[in-house]
Amino acid sequence: MAGKTRTVPSWSKVKAKLAQFDRPGLVGLLGDLHNLSRENQAFLHAPLALGADPLAAYKRTISRWVYPDIIRNQDVSVAKAKKAIGDYRKAIGLRKGLQICRCSTVRMQQNFRLSVALRTRGSSPHSCGCLTKRLSR
Repeated sequence: MAGKTRTVPSWSKVKAKLAQFDRPGLVGLLGDLHNLSRENQAFLHAPLALGADPLAAYKRTISRWVYPDIIRNQDVSVAKAKKAIGDYRKAIGLRKGLQICRCSTVRMQQNFRLSVALRTRGSSPHSCGCLTKRLSR
């Protein structure tokens, strides 16, 4: 086996295989992907405008990572919040939705900064300003 390298199939190869599926086969494959993870569900629901708020799953993810529950010792992760925005962009990418995701991110991180400042009494709400800088990049 030495010398053999595995390559990841390209999109064109995947697309060629998908072209061989009949409609029920494609629907079944999409159903399997849908049931595999919540991320896949959000990805499929967004462009189809399913549910009351197609952005809800992305907003929840952003909220989790920029406004963590510090009582539960959850971490902040700007990268994971930005990934949720990127995932939305890949799923549907509507400019209005991207703006809503970004505004939600900023609003939640401001609320987080304020709650941390209030809990630490005497700290400035600007003590977590580094988070704002990272999100604006």
